[in-house]
Amino acid sequence: MTQPLSKASYSGSVLGASAPPTPGMLHLGIGNFHRAHAAVYTAKAMAARGGHWGIVAVANRSRRVVDALAGQDYRYSILELSSAGERVDVMDVHRETLVAAEQTAELMARIANPQIKVVTMTISENGYCRHAVTGDLDIDGDLISADLANPDAPRTSIGQLAGALIRRYQADAAPLTILSCDNLVSAGHTAHRMVSQYLQATATPDGFHDWFASQVTFPNAMVDRIVPGTTDATRARVQELLGVADAIPVPAERFTMWVIEDRFAAGRPAWEEAGAIFSDEVEAYELVKLRLLNGSHSLISYLGGLDGQPTIPSSFGQDFVRECVTELLNTEYLPSIALPSGFDPQAYIAQLFDRWSNHALGDATARVGSDGSLKLLQRVPDPALRMLDLGQVPQQLALMVAGWIACVCPPEGFDPGPIAAEMIEPAKQRLAAATAGAGSTRAHVEAIVRGGFFPETLAGRDEFTERVADFVQIIASHGVREAARAALDAAQS
Repeated sequence: MTQPLSKASYSGSVLGASAPPTPGMLHLGIGNFHRAHAAVYTAKAMAARGGHWGIVAVANRSRRVVDALAGQDYRYSILELSSAGERVDVMDVHRETLVAAEQTAELMARIANPQIKVVTMTISENGYCRHAVTGDLDIDGDLISADLANPDAPRTSIGQLAGALIRRYQADAAPLTILSCDNLVSAGHTAHRMVSQYLQATATPDGFHDWFASQVTFPNAMVDRIVPGTTDATRARVQELLGVADAIPVPAERFTMWVIEDRFAAGRPAWEEAGAIFSDEVEAYELVKLRLLNGSHSLISYLGGLDGQPTIPSSFGQDFVRECVTELLNTEYLPSIALPSGFDPQAYIAQLFDRWSNHALGDATARVGSDGSLKLLQRVPDPALRMLDLGQVPQQLALMVAGWIACVCPPEGFDPGPIAAEMIEPAKQRLAAATAGAGSTRAHVEAIVRGGFFPETLAGRDEFTERVADFVQIIASHGVREAARAALDAAQS
């Protein structure tokens, strides 16, 4: 029987350096992305410059990853997959585990401890508890209102961070940095805004807000690496390569990028030694990634999902998908971005084409298409409004929204197929309620676009809503390929 991965069973080298016993960082959201991204940079930084930068790994509710980490002496593997081949590395950078839902008091006490100097987080767009229309903290929503009513046992990451900061101030007011690693525009500003608005709504001790303003920093950062879900095939291949069984290996592409503002209140790992870029143009890099990569990813997933393509490479391999993405990139996205200094957009796009064609990685179409109600808020409104203000209807952005609707809330009588059925949509019940009783495809679309799922600035533009409805009707009546052709013809006429 194959032994599980542990210090005793695996005597090979680890990637970067093993963390020392005392952690200096805490991470909220211990999923695959963190373990293939920030954790790797941290291990390499310690190998180059040392430092007590071990990580406390915090899951929100599930014990699956934290229990596996603890059972494997905090070791796990990364299976890097590319057209050039594969390699597997073992990581040893985490030093403690917590489950926030079960150990809320312990979590807040750990963040309050001055040994923790940096809190990183990948809590997904949903974890910020933002109101979909205003962009402010959803104070009246069920989650935040429940936390404010019970501040000693908050259930959201925002409430837990706020409670921990109050405790940190009351202990010895040590400085702290909170670094968002989520796919958000101005992620640091967003995290700061949500935590600040929560703190304004709850009781705080005298002097707290002055300390918070001067001693707690929220740098912006752009993160980029495609990290699919782990499968049985991932586990089997890692076992074959390492000779031990890893319950939680992480598949990842070779490409990785991290651009960060250098605003750290209490020190940081030497991430630049691992290839991170420290820049005062993070927001420009964020827009490049959020639109060119993430926005195009959404279009690929919805067109591919409706075409029955199970992976991103198989979706992008369809000529109609590639043509639509090329049009989206060059006509609707690139003109909406003030590019970073010295940035070569066509070289970046060529790199994206290679990444989307990585059949060895085989990223699932349904995974990329999930959480669309949250993701599209970052990827559609601003570039769409720019074109609408110029008197042009953004055909590919309208097609993206139509694809999302057709996949996760299709009009009556239309079956989007098995790939779309696998997409996870947190707003599914709200979408169903909003469209109940819609008498036509156009009414169905109008109920969604104008029903609080998009900002009023975009929802009020009839020409955009009408074009989305046109595409949903074509998808339902003639298929996604006909809708894509209509979008391309209109853009090129």
